[in-house]
Amino acid sequence: MDAYCSETITELASALIKVQRQMAPATKDAVNPFIKNKYATLNSVMESCRDALLANGIWLTQLPVPAPFELGPGYIGLLTKLTHAETGQWQSSLTVVPLPKSDPQGMGSAITYARRYALTAMLGMITEDDDGEAAKIPPKNSNRVKNQQNAVDFNKNPQRPTRLQQSINQPDAANLPQLEDVVFQHVTAQDGRDCIIATGNTQPNREILRSMGFSWNSQRKFWWKYSDAA
Repeated sequence: MDAYCSETITELASALIKVQRQMAPATKDAVNPFIKNKYATLNSVMESCRDALLANGIWLTQLPVPAPFELGPGYIGLLTKLTHAETGQWQSSLTVVPLPKSDPQGMGSAITYARRYALTAMLGMITEDDDGEAAKIPPKNSNRVKNQQNAVDFNKNPQRPTRLQQSINQPDAANLPQLEDVVFQHVTAQDGRDCIIATGNTQPNREILRSMGFSWNSQRKFWWKYSDAA
């Protein structure tokens, strides 16, 4: 018996073929603020496959489980299992991802990320690479900007630093305090305006950020404000 499937999966495989025929494409309904590309959220992925799975008697479960012991701390596992309700035949997959932060928010972000990738892989869904940057641990006490286009502009005009470059060298001038484990970054919003986002260990500093005019984006899990906001 294979560790990742039941002894036989004939009926399950037949049902999954029907699922793949009936699945709607996953809509890329969000934009990664770091690398500017579109991707399908977990809601979009679930909407594209839920009806097809239910119609063909496939029970989907996704359970957080301990990561392999040999990896050490800082990881979480996700067990994704497809079960054929009529026969009990099943197939599963174990996904292991690093925790961006060792707190409930970091765990929730990692689980959501793993659920989306595991499900699309098991069902053969094709989506664009997305917010892998969110699973990386931000550098400590760093205001380094990851916007490649702005870096190119600095090289073209080294004698006239832009407002973004000035805010890196002189954070007080941009009213950006040094907060432990908080990273400030400039990004371009969809409306073309320059934004500042705050990521990292922001929750202990939420009152400070709120007093500075930042707002919490519960979907993307970061604080933000327009650069020219009062």
